[in-house]
Amino acid sequence: MAGLLSGLSGLGLNNLENMDVFGEEEKENKEARAQEAPKVEEKDFIFEKTFECPVCDEHFPAKIMKTGRAKLLGQDWDLRPKYEGIDSAKYDVLLCTHCGYAAISRYFPSVTSVQAKLIKENISKNVKLKTYTGDAYSYEEAMERYKLCLAGAVVKKARASEKAYICLKSAWLLRGYQESGLAKDKAEELKQEEENYLLNAYNGFEEALRSEGFPMCGMDETTMNYLLAELATHFKKYDVASKLVAAILTSSASTRLKDKARDLKEQILAQLKQK
Repeated sequence: MAGLLSGLSGLGLNNLENMDVFGEEEKENKEARAQEAPKVEEKDFIFEKTFECPVCDEHFPAKIMKTGRAKLLGQDWDLRPKYEGIDSAKYDVLLCTHCGYAAISRYFPSVTSVQAKLIKENISKNVKLKTYTGDAYSYEEAMERYKLCLAGAVVKKARASEKAYICLKSAWLLRGYQESGLAKDKAEELKQEEENYLLNAYNGFEEALRSEGFPMCGMDETTMNYLLAELATHFKKYDVASKLVAAILTSSASTRLKDKARDLKEQILAQLKQK
């Protein structure tokens, strides 16, 4: 088939007959857009904010993820949110740089005088905090913060749900570390550590369901049942998972959550057939 510019050879312009009419312009536009658009980095999704520590009353800075700045790409099977350009799990632990008290942001302000005393006696007296100087938290730094967070929860005798939630988010952080490609030399170690945190999250949430009310960790009962059903399925506790799924399907849960529960039910049945 003749090109759009065929016939120009008769006008002495045979070198132009095979030009792509729109291709060159589109190429130039792409190059121009690439030059105009600055490269988006993780630091562009965070900002530094000052907090007051409920344990020692000192003020300290912490890096926080900007709400609504990053695009949500979806969720993992255990409700881990995935954003474009940033791992949100890195920025959900607040750590006082004066006394070493650390907690998930939703729990940070809620400290009784008895808990503050326990933190001071068991953490503040001995902790040797590192100084973070980067524009963003590395995975190693973020994991240190989560470990201090979990240690603090144990020391202050936090509820099972809070400790389980820290374990869950620690697992999310470790998964993000693996996905980042920054730790290929220790991928197996990180995977095993992730599984350990997930198992502790599962056990902790099970304990919390027997002794605590809702909402729990910001989740209502049906959402927590779904999370626990996913964790039970992951650890091949199909009888527990099936009961939780049945409870969701007969509840007043949203259509979206019920659809996810039905998908999980099919997954459980498929795995049972393979046994």
